[in-house]
Amino acid sequence: MSNFIENGRLIAFHPGYYVKEYLEHQNMNQAELAKRLQISEKDVSKLVNGKKNLNEKLIDNLAIALGTSRELWENLDKKYKIVKRQIEEENKIERDKLIQKNMDYSFWKKLRVVKDTKDASEQVKELRKFLRIVSLEVLKTDNFLVQYKTAVKNIDDKNIINANAWVQTALNIGNIKSVESIDLNYLKSKLPDIRNMTVKDPQIFLPELRRIFEKSGVAFVLLPNLKNSGINGAVKWLGDDKVLLAMNNRRKYADTFWFALFHEIKHVFQQKKGHIIISGDNESVLNSKIDMLKLENEADKFAQEILIPSEEYNSFLKKEDFSSDSIEEFSRKINIQPGIVVGRLQRDKYIDYGSSLNKLKIKYIISR
Repeated sequence: MSNFIENGRLIAFHPGYYVKEYLEHQNMNQAELAKRLQISEKDVSKLVNGKKNLNEKLIDNLAIALGTSRELWENLDKKYKIVKRQIEEENKIERDKLIQKNMDYSFWKKLRVVKDTKDASEQVKELRKFLRIVSLEVLKTDNFLVQYKTAVKNIDDKNIINANAWVQTALNIGNIKSVESIDLNYLKSKLPDIRNMTVKDPQIFLPELRRIFEKSGVAFVLLPNLKNSGINGAVKWLGDDKVLLAMNNRRKYADTFWFALFHEIKHVFQQKKGHIIISGDNESVLNSKIDMLKLENEADKFAQEILIPSEEYNSFLKKEDFSSDSIEEFSRKINIQPGIVVGRLQRDKYIDYGSSLNKLKIKYIISR
């Protein structure tokens, strides 16, 4: 270890650097200084090589043994620590810049949670501050917030970084949302009302939906998709009296939106406190200490049954008429947006995803 550190722009001299110079100037060896200080030669060697830091006692003793003021060593030590911190921070920012290149800064800028800046160093600092992490390297930790199975080969650093960043963003926004005390019975009682919203426009149903969630104690967070995150939704209990339900608005056709919403509502009812339940593009890549496969299957079945009850659905399937007129008639009968029926038929492989029936599917424009 050298008795100074540098980064090409700054240099920080350890006080031991000056002790070494003094010894050479006074033609004094380390053994003599050790005797004067009443410490071991090993400790003196560490000091002059920058491996031993000063403390109050050593500062006092150096001043006496070398015939200087204690302020000299205090100031040298203080300057060293200040410049050393600057060098370490600059080096850390340079490392964080490499991580930040994998992140779309405009995502947070559009949310107005970071400053509008094009300076890479400032962007790093802004993201650290908002995401509440001392370094963006934290986002590379695959067991930070989102855990991926180690056997999955198509997951790389940018996926882990952005998945963790999306979830932390949802948590930050959810934490500051004001909601009433948790009341899952109330939420359960409002499920029919939420289902009836499927035939309404987002401008109408979103305010109603938010009011229901607020009264239920659910912090509902609707975020844009973050490139490379692969996260569709997240549920986490924020203490015992509030729960986060977060979704992204990517590809939000009516069928996708409502299925995802009821899927996440089921995760709320599952009450897995102490865990973050993540819904990703590919459920098989996510890892957890809890039985995610079971929870996801339960959530899928719940969403399917709420949207299109199995009894009505099976009766419709028996007719084997998947024409536009038939689907619209069935949708009116069960009071649901026709595109949701089309989406269900596509997922169950009764019709192709490229079918002309896609004209019945509507796409929402949903803002936060």
